[in-house]
Amino acid sequence: MKIKTVYQCTSCGYQSPKWAGKCPDCGEWNTLAETAQVRGSTKAAKAAPKQPVSRLSEVETGSDQRLLTGIAEFDRVMGGGIVRDSVTIITSPPGGGKSTLSLMAASALAKQGFRVLYASGEESDSQIKNRADRILDTIAENIWIVADTSMDNVLDAIREIDPDLIILDSIQTFSLAEFLPSRAGNPTQTMECASALVAQAKNKSRPRAVLMIGQMNKSDEIAGLRALEHLVDAVLVLEGEGADELRCLVATKNRFGSTGEMGFFTMTEAGLASIENPSAYFVTKRERGDSVSGSAIAVLKEGSRPVIAEIESLVSPSFTPYPSRISETMKKDTMNTLISILEQRGGIKLYDKNVVIKTTGGLYLKEQAANLAVLMSIASSVYDKPIPSDWAFLADVGLTGELKRVPSMESRIKELDRMGFKQVFIPAGGMRELHLENIRVVEAKFLSQLLNHVFGKKGNG
Repeated sequence: MKIKTVYQCTSCGYQSPKWAGKCPDCGEWNTLAETAQVRGSTKAAKAAPKQPVSRLSEVETGSDQRLLTGIAEFDRVMGGGIVRDSVTIITSPPGGGKSTLSLMAASALAKQGFRVLYASGEESDSQIKNRADRILDTIAENIWIVADTSMDNVLDAIREIDPDLIILDSIQTFSLAEFLPSRAGNPTQTMECASALVAQAKNKSRPRAVLMIGQMNKSDEIAGLRALEHLVDAVLVLEGEGADELRCLVATKNRFGSTGEMGFFTMTEAGLASIENPSAYFVTKRERGDSVSGSAIAVLKEGSRPVIAEIESLVSPSFTPYPSRISETMKKDTMNTLISILEQRGGIKLYDKNVVIKTTGGLYLKEQAANLAVLMSIASSVYDKPIPSDWAFLADVGLTGELKRVPSMESRIKELDRMGFKQVFIPAGGMRELHLENIRVVEAKFLSQLLNHVFGKKGNG
């Protein structure tokens, strides 16, 4: 066996015989890391076992190919449970809850009789046990733990225990002896360890589900080569960190479900709890007549489902030459654009006012469907006039002050109807008739018309 030292880019995988400050391939700086390239290895030279050829029409699929954890939001994001022969990677910022969620999934499946192997290269077995005692009501007998950084030992444990689910925490902490002296976390070690798990999962005679935890780098991406994301079947990102109670699980890739699907959790002392009715969670519950100024309701599309969200605004006099524009729930450029529209088309002057925007529950506003509700919440704060709590606003607003349609109007309105809202304002024209029980649909063409209708104020266009 011959060992040759090369320098591999941790961003794109480019290999160079000598170190350089800038990767010649992708142009990133300080990404070339020293690694050992093994040649002539007997193990590496072994041919892969031949897989039988099958007709596509004869391949069996079905609901029995999935493992349901019973964690509602997790199963939703996975597309209806974990596929038996799949490889999934979960990543989040430090303290985001990825190890907690993985352990909860392990416990849920173990209680159903499935065998689970939990391998950790970051924590000792006592640390894992302490977490389990804190978040699990009971610990199932058929969960096995391997606290080791050797992937060879993990593979031996897989052969010994024959698990249905393998959890690896985290993939960047493991190494194969075949590729030493390359250290754990090196792109070569990470990819080879991941490939070994893929081979375990895709074994047709004994399929297994694999859940890998991936560390996140300072760019909020999975640490290591981008090829790792191409190798696995699903990539889940758990958003939220530290003291934040809200956690959002997003599928940025899913071969067996909807990419972009989102699940919501709250972080509690007993682990992650599913938010099974987000439309109730992201709205302040008020009785009719208890409306407050500065609040407006929007309907967002989070994954495949509509979610009702409350937007709150606070407008106050500014005593400095440069008024504050503050929001952690939307892009600052978007906020400034909307304020300009409200000034020019709505006739509301904000040049000497501070404007603060937030959402109930900390939900981030990524969609243009929330724009009208943002403007109405600001106007409500300026006029100090409440909007009825059972009214909602569903439209984008153009630079001309015109209200514009947004995707999935029908499903959003039906969600408002389901939650008992009484009135929703939408753009004029193009709306087909819906069979609604509670809600009245009101159409408007311009922002100024809506401001006049709701607040009795006339705008500029």
